[in-house]
Amino acid sequence: MLTIGQLAAYAGVTVRTVRHYHQIGLLPEPQRDASGYRRYGASAVVSLIKVRTLANAGVPLSEIGPMLEADVSAFTQAIDRIDTHLRDEIARLETSRKQIAQLNAGDSLVLPPEVAEYLDRLREIGASERMVQGERDGWIIIAARWPDRIHEFMPAKFAQLDNPLLVRLYRLLSELLDSDTVDESRLEEAADIMVGLAEQAYAAGETGMGDLEQDDLPFDLLDGLADEADPRAEQLRELMRKRGWSGWNRMERLTEPPG
Repeated sequence: MLTIGQLAAYAGVTVRTVRHYHQIGLLPEPQRDASGYRRYGASAVVSLIKVRTLANAGVPLSEIGPMLEADVSAFTQAIDRIDTHLRDEIARLETSRKQIAQLNAGDSLVLPPEVAEYLDRLREIGASERMVQGERDGWIIIAARWPDRIHEFMPAKFAQLDNPLLVRLYRLLSELLDSDTVDESRLEEAADIMVGLAEQAYAAGETGMGDLEQDDLPFDLLDGLADEADPRAEQLRELMRKRGWSGWNRMERLTEPPG
């Protein structure tokens, strides 16, 4: 006859585990002997090893009891069901491992490769990391809404980086974001550049965004993202309105000059 410690050691579990199995009904708890100790026989060793084996194989404890009482056919079906679950779980974990590994890929974790390349180009032209982070968050919103159309957007975005005015704008906005003070002159210059870019696009006939204009929510989210990142975003939009243009995500010429 074995003490609980000897039983646990023989089966390769802890005493705490044995007691837990008693509590949930997986292992019968023997009566105490005359000395007040619980003693376990060979059948308890066999039962505990079976429970331990199933538990180590990933079988939920709630299913072990019924499995031990099942006939051969029911036991086999239960094993097949658990095996399928484990295969699915392994596939999920493999996917998670790949996602974790992508953390080393930086921006490409949640964005298409061409967008990650575009963000790298922003760094190359002098955009600050905070500016790039804001752009990245904006592209996350866009890619989530139009995942199949990113490849349509990017050629024009890359081409725009050849425009010195846009390069100056990114550097200027970077300086504003990295400063804790409100620099009115830089805000005015940023508004002038943005309106100048809008005028260039208007002159080139690039006055709309096609069917994208029918979906307000992504653009509202982009505006909200800017406002949450920096309170000066609304001030910049107001400066643009005074110049006859609406925001920057869907720049439109105002039909009437602001009062």
